[in-house]
Amino acid sequence: MSRTSRTTPDPGALRRSLHIVRPHLREHRLLMLGGLVALLAEVILRVLEPWPLKIVIDSVSASLGATAGANAGTPPATISLLVACGAILLGLVGLRAITAYLSTIAFALVGSRVATSLRARVFAHVQALSLRYHTVSSAGDTVQRLVGDIGRLQEVAVTAGLPLVGNIITLVVLTVVMLWLDPLLTLVVVAAAVVYLVSSRRSSTSITSASRSTRKGEGALADTAQQTLGAIRVVQAYGLEKEVGGAFDRGNATALHQGVKARRLAAALERRTDVIVGAATALVLVGGGWRVLEGVMTPGDLVVFTMYLKIAMRPLKDLAKYTGRIARAAASGERVADLLDERIEVQDRPGARDLVTTTGAVSFQSIGVDDGYGRPLFSGLSLEVRGGESVCLLGASGAGKSTLVSLLVRASDPRSGRIAIDGTDLRDATLSSLRSSISLLLQDSVLFATTVRENIRYGRLDATDAEVEEAARRANALEFVVALPDGFETVLGERGGTLSGGQRQRIAIARALLRNAPVVVLDEATTGLDPEARAQVAQSLAELTRGRTTISITHDPAAIAGADRLLWLEDGRIVEDGSPEELLGSDSRVAAWFRRAAAPEAAATGAEVRA
Repeated sequence: MSRTSRTTPDPGALRRSLHIVRPHLREHRLLMLGGLVALLAEVILRVLEPWPLKIVIDSVSASLGATAGANAGTPPATISLLVACGAILLGLVGLRAITAYLSTIAFALVGSRVATSLRARVFAHVQALSLRYHTVSSAGDTVQRLVGDIGRLQEVAVTAGLPLVGNIITLVVLTVVMLWLDPLLTLVVVAAAVVYLVSSRRSSTSITSASRSTRKGEGALADTAQQTLGAIRVVQAYGLEKEVGGAFDRGNATALHQGVKARRLAAALERRTDVIVGAATALVLVGGGWRVLEGVMTPGDLVVFTMYLKIAMRPLKDLAKYTGRIARAAASGERVADLLDERIEVQDRPGARDLVTTTGAVSFQSIGVDDGYGRPLFSGLSLEVRGGESVCLLGASGAGKSTLVSLLVRASDPRSGRIAIDGTDLRDATLSSLRSSISLLLQDSVLFATTVRENIRYGRLDATDAEVEEAARRANALEFVVALPDGFETVLGERGGTLSGGQRQRIAIARALLRNAPVVVLDEATTGLDPEARAQVAQSLAELTRGRTTISITHDPAAIAGADRLLWLEDGRIVEDGSPEELLGSDSRVAAWFRRAAAPEAAATGAEVRA
């Protein structure tokens, strides 16, 4: 951090926070206007509150013989006057309580609604970011920004932002009234405000910096916790609890240190403000008492001025208290703004139309792709897949097979070249229509922590219950689903952890069947399954791929049996392309791979038979 930024406040974080919130505030202009009117009414009533007391003190002083100087001409106190002043004061206090309640409710509603819409906006933005972003970013930190940082913005807006606005308005109005009462004594209040501003100016940036570090540390903690819980089986199996716990404790200690630093700086500012307020009050009491003795002010004027001073100093104290909280909120807002600043690389281009498919033919034409670090992965790769054809992509790990799949679903776009389905460039089609035309099945099928029925229905949200159950039957999943405790209404654990690998795959296949897309992509769909589960999944896959264009990535030799073509990728090029009979019957890379891959499997099967 530069020297300048340490001694002067950097309004960038607060400005960026306001920038991301402003569009959502416009939607609630009327509610904000109502809250502002109630707030102004509260300030006016607060200014009027001391005046009944002034009238009583001056009239009682006149009754006791104090009729000289500024108090000359004041009528003596009467019972009716005292009762009237008491009633007026009670009415002012009651009305101020009502207006304060209304302004608080109005701004609290605005804060909650803005936070809700901002969180929805950020979540939609995160979902639209490319796989490249999600690959390199921390999921735990992203969740922390989405939930924790936006929640902090909302909390501070209601508990600090609203009082801050009210205090500023109160301070301005009271300064005007005090200037009217006694300009000389008002200079004391103005001087106190100036000293406070100088003091807070030197502290605000340091508090923001420490708060920013705290929020980053909390984001790292969330990521560590998420990774640990997501891999809890491995952690427990390898006895890594102490090691992982140590890493968590170190991150926790760092976040604690930064949090304590931010609070220490904020507390120091509050205590300095207490000293400023105390000094200003003492000066007003001495100077005001002398002004009364000189006959320039009445005793009631001094009481009113002292009460105004107390009211005016309260905003200074609150400003000191809120500076730390607002600085922490600004740090949170900056983290949310950073997330929204991430560019959406893949989106609908102007004039994009819904994709219309006929046979599901897929075409890669002279594709150029980098690996994310500027190194070419594909350079001029071309591939034609006929409608209804089944193609297997083979090759060593890192050859680019999964990259081709991500290009097909437009998780990212190629640097050069063209990809088309049935002759339509994917960039000319809307993302929603493109992705609804492709069923994607991964090795680690993603299931959600909801019912089996809803997990299948994600394939097509308007599907009926009967269609969901028919998809489960076709995927050979109906038998085990109905055997679950609540059948289709059984709520699955996170990522489907309560099911076996084969069961999860068949639920995912049922979802793909319900989608009824013309193009199917299988990415290691049978890898990691035991022979029995693999056989069951293979039957389900045969039902899914029948009559559909299928692109399969696999290291499973049994998975290539039903393919029309086998492709071998190497060094960013397709070096072998032919039918299984052609390539397996020749001295090809595919044949060599098949012999290596099939030998261990055959040995394992033989061992099982002998056992």
